[in-house]
Amino acid sequence: MTEQAMWPYAVRSLDSHKAVNIRVLDVAGITSIADHFVLASGGSANQVRSLSDYLEEELGRQGFHPKRMEGYQTGDWITLDYGDMLVHLFRREVREFYDLERLWVDATAVNIDAYLIQETNGEEN
Repeated sequence: MTEQAMWPYAVRSLDSHKAVNIRVLDVAGITSIADHFVLASGGSANQVRSLSDYLEEELGRQGFHPKRMEGYQTGDWITLDYGDMLVHLFRREVREFYDLERLWVDATAVNIDAYLIQETNGEEN
């Protein structure tokens, strides 16, 4: 399985565990650190840590394992580095403060609608 197939698993996992405001940004043409950023929010530090746990478990079943993880202890902003895919999980307030979507405004937003399983995602998706 290639990296291109990895982000849909991440989206499905996050969506099925009630992450909100899930976004996938294609950053391949503007940075060398990753090809895709997956961003999602949770309502509390505990939920953000749980999203990280579920994501790591479910991607692990597909053979994907993070090279690094940062921020787990505080649960405000957890980053999981899967090589060509970086996953950023935030508490809502922290995400609003850092506003990565604005910082990476030149990135292409990936249409993830086909990968969402919830009828609504809490916030705009």
